[in-house]
Amino acid sequence: MQTKHFFSDPNKLVIDALNSLTRTNPSLVLDKENKIVYRRPDAFSPCKVSIISGGGSGHEPAFAGYVGKGLLTASVAGTIFASPSAEQVRRAAMECVNTEKGVLIIIMNYTGDVLNFGMAAEKAKAAGIKTEFFAIGDDVGVGRTKGRKVGRRGIGGGILVLKIVGALAETGASLEDVYRIAQLTTRNVVTLGASLEHVHIPGREIPDANSEEMVPKDQVEIGMGIHNEPGSHRVKATLPELVQTMLLQLLDHNDPERAFLTYGPNDKFVLLINNLGGVSTLELAGITEEVSRQLESSYNIKPVRTIQGTFLTSLNGLGFSISLLKLVDTGLGRGKSMLELLDAPAEAVGWSAPIQTSTWEDRTDAPIEIRKTKLAEEQPSNLKLDPAILKSVLSSGLKRLIAAEPQVTRYDTIVGDGDCGVGLKRGAEEVLKLLNDPFTKITEDVVNAVNQIVNVVENTMDGTSGAIYAIFLNALAHGLRAQDKGYATPVTVATWAEALKYSLSALGKYTPAQPGDRTLIDALVPFCTKLVDTKDVKTAAKAAQEGSEATKYMKASLGRTVYVGGEQEWVGKVPDPGAYGLSEFLAGLADAF
Repeated sequence: MQTKHFFSDPNKLVIDALNSLTRTNPSLVLDKENKIVYRRPDAFSPCKVSIISGGGSGHEPAFAGYVGKGLLTASVAGTIFASPSAEQVRRAAMECVNTEKGVLIIIMNYTGDVLNFGMAAEKAKAAGIKTEFFAIGDDVGVGRTKGRKVGRRGIGGGILVLKIVGALAETGASLEDVYRIAQLTTRNVVTLGASLEHVHIPGREIPDANSEEMVPKDQVEIGMGIHNEPGSHRVKATLPELVQTMLLQLLDHNDPERAFLTYGPNDKFVLLINNLGGVSTLELAGITEEVSRQLESSYNIKPVRTIQGTFLTSLNGLGFSISLLKLVDTGLGRGKSMLELLDAPAEAVGWSAPIQTSTWEDRTDAPIEIRKTKLAEEQPSNLKLDPAILKSVLSSGLKRLIAAEPQVTRYDTIVGDGDCGVGLKRGAEEVLKLLNDPFTKITEDVVNAVNQIVNVVENTMDGTSGAIYAIFLNALAHGLRAQDKGYATPVTVATWAEALKYSLSALGKYTPAQPGDRTLIDALVPFCTKLVDTKDVKTAAKAAQEGSEATKYMKASLGRTVYVGGEQEWVGKVPDPGAYGLSEFLAGLADAF
C-alpha cells in the first residue's frame, strides 16, 4: 500500500484539484464553498436537459472531470470517499444549471449518495423544477443475494452511461428520453474490478502491516469496490487466470448470482478497461490486450469499440476494472444510437476528446451572476389550514415523542448504537421551538408550514434516519402542492392521505427498506396505507403501533441491527427503535383528534 503523499491536508487537496479544472477547461466555473463544478452559461447554445452527477472525491477524473459540452452540466463533490451534502446538490440543481428543459440527477449507487442527491432531487421537484433521479448500478462483484436490498454498486461502467446521456442531452432530447436511456444503458452494462492492494487516504493513519486492509503480496482481490470496500474473494493467479475468472463472472449465463447480462451471437459490445488509479499505462495496455484476446477466443466477442484509460479511480488503487456494454436499440433513430452517442465529441478533460479551439478563443474570466431559484418554502400555495390546529396536533405528537426518548434510547442501546432516541428528541424539540417561536409565523399556507419544518429537520437531525425523514417531508410538501387547485382550498385528512401516498412512493426511490426489514418503515407504511384507506387518523396510528410491535419478532436486514449479535436476548422483546419512536409520535397526533 502506497502511504506517501504530496498532500497531507485532504480538504485542501480536493479544492485544489477542483480548481485545476477551471484552468484546463476554460468553459468551467467552480463554486469553491459548495465544491460544485459547472458549465459557464452559453447564450448561443440551445436549451438542453441539464445533467448533474457527483459523489465523494478520490475517484478522479470522475466526476468533475466530466463536466463540459457533450457530457455533464455540473458535478458536486464531497470529501474523499464521502457523499456531498443535499444542500450542495440542491444549489447545483437550482442555482448553477439551466432548468427550463428539466434536470437529470444521475449518480453511482451508494447509500450516502442516493440519500443526499435524492433529497436534493425532491427539493428541486418541490420548487417546481422538472427533475428525474437515477442511480447507476453495474457491478457484478456483489451477487444478487447479498445485494438484494441495496442493488448493484455503481463503478467503471457508469462512466459509459454518463457519456451516453450527456451526449443525448446535447442533441436537445427531452428529459423523458434522457432518463429512459440512462435506465436502458445501465441494464446493458456489467463491470467487475480487481486490485492488488487497498489504498491509503492522505492524512489518515497508516494501517498495521498485518491488518485486513493489506492484501497479501501473492494475492489479488476480485470485486473490490471504489471506496476500499473488500472484494468478493482473493485469489493467487497469473494475469491470464485472473482475466479468465473475471470474464466468467461478467458473462456466465448460468451463474444465478451474477447473470445480469444476456447476449446472443449477433450482439455487439463496447469494452472499457478502467485504471483504478495506480496501474502504469504500460501494464494497463497489457491488460487490455489480454482481455481482448480472451473475449474473442473464449466468447467470440470482438468489441466494436475498445476504450482504455483512467475514468473512475479509487485514489491510486493498484487495480483495474472491466466493463462490457451491450449495444441495444435506443429507439431514437439516426444519430442517437448508443454507439453514435459514445462517439460524439465531448469537451470534458476526463474524456478522450480534446477541447475545441473555438472554446479556448472564447475564454473569459468574467464573473457569473448567480441565478436564484425560489426555494419551495418561498413559493406560496392555496392549501389552507388553521395554524392553531396544526400547532395543536403536531405539538401533541412531538411531546409524546420527546417523552418516549428514554425508552427509544434503551431499545437502541440493545440493538443499535444508542443514539436514535437522542436524535429524534433533538429534532422534535427544535420543531416544537419553531411552532412556539413568536418571531416565526406559521401561516395558514400548509405547504409553507411543512417546508419550514423540513428546514428544521434537515439542520438538526443527522444520520440515515435524519435523511429519511427529510426526504419524506420534502416529498410530503411536493405531494401537498400537487393538490393545489389554484384557489383557496381547505386541507382535509384526505388531502394529507394523498400527499402521504406520494411521499411513500418517493421515499422508495432512495431506500430499499420495505415492511418486514425491521426499520421505521414498518410503522410508517401501515400508517400511510391505513390513512389512505380509512381517512381515520386514530385507526392509522393504531396500525403504526401494531407495525412497530411486530418488529420485535423480525430479523433485521438493514441498519446497524444487522451487525448486532445475541438475538436470543432481544427477539420478541425489543422493537426497532426507529419504528417505536415514530409510532409514539403518530399516537400523539391521534390523541389530538
